[in-house]
Amino acid sequence: MTVPRYRRILIKLSGEALLGEVEYGISATTLSRIADELSEVRALGVEVAVVIGGGNIFRGAGLAAAGMDRVSADHMGMLATVMNALALQDALERRGVFSRVMSAIKINQVCEDYIRRRAVRHLEKGRIVIFAAGTGNPFFTTDSAASLRAVEIGAELLLKGTKVDGVYSADPVRDPTARRYEQLTYDEVLSRRLEVMDATAIVLCRDQGMRIMVFDMTQPGMVVQAAQGMPVGTVVDPGPSSASAEEEQP
Repeated sequence: MTVPRYRRILIKLSGEALLGEVEYGISATTLSRIADELSEVRALGVEVAVVIGGGNIFRGAGLAAAGMDRVSADHMGMLATVMNALALQDALERRGVFSRVMSAIKINQVCEDYIRRRAVRHLEKGRIVIFAAGTGNPFFTTDSAASLRAVEIGAELLLKGTKVDGVYSADPVRDPTARRYEQLTYDEVLSRRLEVMDATAIVLCRDQGMRIMVFDMTQPGMVVQAAQGMPVGTVVDPGPSSASAEEEQP
């Protein structure tokens, strides 16, 4: 068995990652694939935590832009993440993988409240911990929640699952000349306004030295390869940066 590079990781999944071939809600096929991959990573001996979004069901910022009170909209978005977390927990436990959903808002009849020490204890016991409801506060994204939870639990790597194989200088779907970066520093992400995570999340990772890897979640096996230390995406850390090196060349 390959020895994993990381002891404890946190994976940030957007709600859209669960859509798969459907336009709304959760694709059973995609959910099964993600659960299989998380199970495989856990079998390597890696302690796994997950932060999941809710955009496949409800996006608070969207209704807020249409006139709804932002606080109410964001609270609705938090509840959507709880629904996704419960679906993922069910898929994992049907595979014999023990997991816990921990919510940043009190919803005790369906999941546990988030308590840092309890979350760490779950991880130490080999359970996959799924963090739901973001930070529990409006105006903060699940990217910020992922950065915060990764730091709090002492994760060694924050994996950000996307639909592309890393960070590009522009949207590679719209701009075929967009350049893919192998490595970036936190400050480069901020100064170039690259769409890795929101600025709050990047600053927290920078200040706490939390390494980020942005990878393509739609490709099977990427989570396992990342946990083994393989270069499957763009790394964001203190440096040195390949982006700077490229631009210094004549």
